Amino acid sequence: EFHVVKQGATAADINAALAQGLNLLFTPGIYHVDRPIEITRANTVVLGIGYATLIPDGGVTAMKVADVDGVRIAGILIDAGPQNSEKLLEVGPEGAAARHAGNPISLQDVFIRIGGAGAGKATTSMVINSNDTLIDHTWVWRADHGDGVGWETNRADYGVRVNGDDVLATGLFVEHFNKYDVEWNGERGRTIFFQNEKAY
Repeated sequence: EFHVVKQGATAADINAALAQGLNLLFTPGIYHVDRPIEITRANTVVLGIGYATLIPDGGVTAMKVADVDGVRIAGILIDAGPQNSEKLLEVGPEGAAARHAGNPISLQDVFIRIGGAGAGKATTSMVINSNDTLIDHTWVWRADHGDGVGWETNRADYGVRVNGDDVLATGLFVEHFNKYDVEWNGERGRTIFFQNEKAY
């Protein structure tokens, strides 16, 4: 049921496995993607071990999740590339309207980093458009130390933008963005634990 993703795999390889109906197990490594990884099937599992790292090349979105039930993403780090990405992770397309209360999309131990390991840029790091999404232990960090750090060097305007309704975040860590760390537009959203450090 799982495709084991190994060092050297391309976005085309990964999307081909998803198109066959397989789940993904990312082994430890750094994966450059030149197009979004497209999660379109309900109940797909994407599990990374050793903080498998996705780096978008050419300003693409690293991962897009369709507005479907039960997708589970865990143990993934997305590291912004040097060319600005409009988004790094998109859960549900803009205007997503389906309800998922009985089988929500979940993100667990999903980290996003802009700079720190090298200059990276993104307009928005994480966008949650799907209703009822669960966000559990997610650190979205615009680096304030390390390599590739400076007000414009690792520019990232928005950390997390929530447009879906009834989104629950348990362990939401967002730091240092150029404009807004969190912009929450959805109705009835909840955070159980929120950690936030402003840029300085």
